[in-house]
Amino acid sequence: MPDHQATPDLPPRLFASDAAIVRVGEGLLDRSLPRDDWTHEAHLAACLWLVTERPDFDPERDLPDTIRAFNAAKGGVNDDTQGYHETLTQLYIRGVRAFVARSADTTLVDRVNALLASDTGHRDWPLRFYSRERLFSVTARRGWVAPDRNEVPG
Repeated sequence: MPDHQATPDLPPRLFASDAAIVRVGEGLLDRSLPRDDWTHEAHLAACLWLVTERPDFDPERDLPDTIRAFNAAKGGVNDDTQGYHETLTQLYIRGVRAFVARSADTTLVDRVNALLASDTGHRDWPLRFYSRERLFSVTARRGWVAPDRNEVPG
């Protein structure tokens, strides 16, 4: 999921249609999404799409390898300093599930855009639960670590 270490909390780039979200989700799965389109917003849109529209996909189990494979296919590296981050991924899956559970049943684009505009959609949301030191540690990148500031929702 998104890496927040050096990214300011910019206004979210919203999606125009359900098709745009499906394009991101399917592009992640089949590795056809251009690397530059794999933004913070795309991470969250793909996660919500997978959680709500793909019952055959278990995000907690399947998303880690999916993201690693996508990164590698696009020339990225998954190591101790870049690429896939387990704690961020699992945290955002929990956040997306909690958001979906309390949101009204609307269109996919409405749900995704509401998520992006919510507290959970903010780039600094993980820092409500983790100190920078803990969240951006090698241990947190490699595996799930419990928060050290506040309890994680969901």
